[in-house]
Amino acid sequence: MRPLTIDLPRLEAALDDDSGNEHYLDLETGGIFVAAPEDPVPGAMEKYDVQPDRYLPIDPLPTGEAVGMREGFLFTLHDPHAHTVLSHALAGRKPLRTFDYELEKYPEIRQAWLDYRAVHLRERALEWLQENGLEAARR
Repeated sequence: MRPLTIDLPRLEAALDDDSGNEHYLDLETGGIFVAAPEDPVPGAMEKYDVQPDRYLPIDPLPTGEAVGMREGFLFTLHDPHAHTVLSHALAGRKPLRTFDYELEKYPEIRQAWLDYRAVHLRERALEWLQENGLEAARR
């Protein structure tokens, strides 16, 4: 595996981004680029020295995996009312948006969700790097 200095929080954000933007990891610098859907792929507009293999696309987590992460969080909840409300949110239409909306009603649980999410996104980012033959350089 090739070590690369990577901004892990930006990689985590890219994996959790469902906005429609495209994210790319620059395999030379470790930088992460965001492109709107109509923007060209990074490096495509270079006049000289076009390197198509330099940028690795970062696909966001599939909806099923994002819902699964939230379902895993529900197993840690001890509030039966919040558990029921959030469970129904995940079972309905637009589960991610509805889950986030319902979570706003429970500030302490929202913070617990953000902590849980941070840990799981970090694990997923490290798995993604490994799947692509990379590892984050140790600081």
